[in-house]
Amino acid sequence: MGTIWCTLALATPYLISLLAFFILLEQLRYLRKKRSLPGPSLVFPFLGSAISMVKDPTKFWELQASIAKSTPQGLSANYLIGNFILFIRSTDLSHKIFANVRPDAFQVIGHPFGKKLFGKHNLIYMFGQTHKDLRRRIAPNFTPKALSTYLSLQQKIIINHLKKWEKLSSKIQNPIALRILCRDMNIETSQTVFVGPYLRSEQLENFKKDYNFFNVGLMSLPVDLPGFAFRSARLAVNRLVETLAGCAAEAKDNIRAGVEPSCLIDFWMEDTVKEIDSASAAGLPEPYHSGNIEIGGHLFDFLFAAQDASTSSLLWAITLLESHPAVLSRVRDEVAGIWSPESDTLITMEQMREMKYTEAVAREVVRFRPPATLVPHIAMEDFPLTESYSVPKGTLVFPSLFESSFQGFKDSDRFDPDRFMPDRNEDQLYRRNFLAFGAGAHQCVGQRYALNHLALFIALFVSLLDFKRYKTDGCDEISYVPTIAPKDDCLVHLSRRCERYPSL
Repeated sequence: MGTIWCTLALATPYLISLLAFFILLEQLRYLRKKRSLPGPSLVFPFLGSAISMVKDPTKFWELQASIAKSTPQGLSANYLIGNFILFIRSTDLSHKIFANVRPDAFQVIGHPFGKKLFGKHNLIYMFGQTHKDLRRRIAPNFTPKALSTYLSLQQKIIINHLKKWEKLSSKIQNPIALRILCRDMNIETSQTVFVGPYLRSEQLENFKKDYNFFNVGLMSLPVDLPGFAFRSARLAVNRLVETLAGCAAEAKDNIRAGVEPSCLIDFWMEDTVKEIDSASAAGLPEPYHSGNIEIGGHLFDFLFAAQDASTSSLLWAITLLESHPAVLSRVRDEVAGIWSPESDTLITMEQMREMKYTEAVAREVVRFRPPATLVPHIAMEDFPLTESYSVPKGTLVFPSLFESSFQGFKDSDRFDPDRFMPDRNEDQLYRRNFLAFGAGAHQCVGQRYALNHLALFIALFVSLLDFKRYKTDGCDEISYVPTIAPKDDCLVHLSRRCERYPSL
């Protein structure tokens, strides 16, 4: 034993020296990549600013934006868990990143450690012809016929949840927090729209639990060991994908049996089944992107986008409408002139198209509070971003959709839905700054569905309910959960506005 202690005592100075050498090397590498950009002069070994980011992401990203805003280039640097990061505030520079998303320039990663968490069968990690082929296959999911089918499914679920919220609010006679309630509604909506009857009742509870594991893991340190949230999230994603793969298999059987499409996976499988059967008849292998596990992974991607991003937009819509009564009054007047709850009919797609101002409100909500404020990319090669700065290979790059939303537009700090009306047409004039759905090859494929869902929710919510926010200091500040939400989770008092709810 004495010999061991003696050996350790002799080795300790060398180990300390070796550790000091690696720490010094890490600092020098960081400074070499940072060059003249604003950012920390020294970084905490290995972790960098990871603890402050996880502890208070709002404050962390606001600081990066503030630093970037103070420089002509609109850039700031930092360090996260062994990774040099670059924050981009400039819209023009963000477009350079989006336009160069390809395997040899930049790859979108969605999350600093997303590839390990989301899995390999995910749309955001595909590029080139493979990515184009997949988007072509997905296109039938968002045709006018498909969107019209989804609209009736969405309404029934939204109305049922609004009834429950109003009942809960009147029962407890206290303000209720809508974030979790909105998320639960969106979970049911997206599950019903995307996989319809294929998720059995016994699967739904496990699905909800696993999705919660995933959400918690998104905001945790990426420690892939038993007992850590990141590991639980990764395993939960695997189970979710397997469940969705089973839904894809059943949908293929139904399409072959001639069943009329009733949800997204049905519309998707119509052409997919034809291609699979054609390849089989010719003795060829199954076409790429047609395997059940692959489709399950892509469906999970859809669910993530539809649930968390949509929840964010619904909460901000309520918050912004309540604080802008003139806007709220115009929406109510427009909807009342087109549809009435007492009519016992669902809003049709034709009626939705008539609600021009309501859609403008939805677009302005998304501009003013883009749900996903950042879209992380990784630099696959040294890239000349400006005349004086090249992004080093391996850098995690964060173009800010949030910052772009407040550039270019007239009075951009003002919530003003009229900017999206035909007479002003700012969505076309400043479309480069409207990046809430991304840009380039990886622009959100389901943005029409997302805007329909938000506009529909607004129309139903303001027509069926009266609402009043429970205001507290800082209640409307931004919180990352992981998409952005009001800090107080949108506390409101609700009461019924209509004489009776639609009979569905």
